Amino acid sequence: MPDGDCLGSVLALGLALEKMGKKISLLSADPVPSIYHFLPGSDRFMSQVEAPDRYDLLVTLDVSSPERMGETLSPLLTAGLITLNIDHHASTPPFANYNYVDANAAAVGEIIFDLIGLMGVQMDRNIATCLYVAIMTDTGCFRYEHTTAATHLRAAKLIEYGVSPAQISTAVYEQKSITSLKVLAAALDTLQVSNCGRVAWMTLTPAVEQTLNVSDEDVDGIINYARAVQGVEVAVLFRYVSPDKCKIGFRSKTCVDVAALAQEFGGGGHPRASGCVINGDCANLADRVIDKAVEAVRESDGRCS
Repeated sequence: MPDGDCLGSVLALGLALEKMGKKISLLSADPVPSIYHFLPGSDRFMSQVEAPDRYDLLVTLDVSSPERMGETLSPLLTAGLITLNIDHHASTPPFANYNYVDANAAAVGEIIFDLIGLMGVQMDRNIATCLYVAIMTDTGCFRYEHTTAATHLRAAKLIEYGVSPAQISTAVYEQKSITSLKVLAAALDTLQVSNCGRVAWMTLTPAVEQTLNVSDEDVDGIINYARAVQGVEVAVLFRYVSPDKCKIGFRSKTCVDVAALAQEFGGGGHPRASGCVINGDCANLADRVIDKAVEAVRESDGRCS
């Protein structure tokens, strides 16, 4: 599921390129989550391209690996186009012809903000709205540790172009569906904390997934409730989508590199937010993952504040 940083960055760059007279198409393998339907241009996304030879350039944004593009779009990487990947995940491999990865950027939206300035495109309210959503969501409303003074300065500049922080915050964070709240209740009912008190985890079982018809959008943000537990450093969310497929999310507060933790299970992401997908035998999976998480905390506790 594309998040706010991905969608906001794609839309902002697309709108900027159109102001330069370029013909563009917006692509996303997955549907745009309903909370982002207010973004200018959000109804223009396509899930596939029938004639890639009509294009000269493919730009991927906030894509940490080719697999993240989905089955319908990843073939574009070998369709003869010039490819450019812009990202801020430290674990992103150089899969495009040209790769710009700034792991110090709080969001890809920050990179696109600077790029639009270098392109000489005049900022407007629509572009500013998209960029503000990108930056706001990937910084957790400017709460995460990678938020810098420069992040706030960029956000302030976007507000000068007519962005309403209150309206955007309401649109993104105060439009919960009944289903998403039921999913949250089900997850909280499974909340467990390790003996050391430093790792917390929640589980969504196949029964819950099927009964509530759980979507990625319903699950968005739930893991943060486990991370918010006093004394907890690492939070884990297990989604048993089926008996042989589990999606795992990792979050940390201050010191544990959960990107490295996710990589042990074939995933990746940021030092404080990552994930992976396990296909195959999921028996005893939780025990194995939690043991690794506890081990990571013990190795890092000397650096934890």
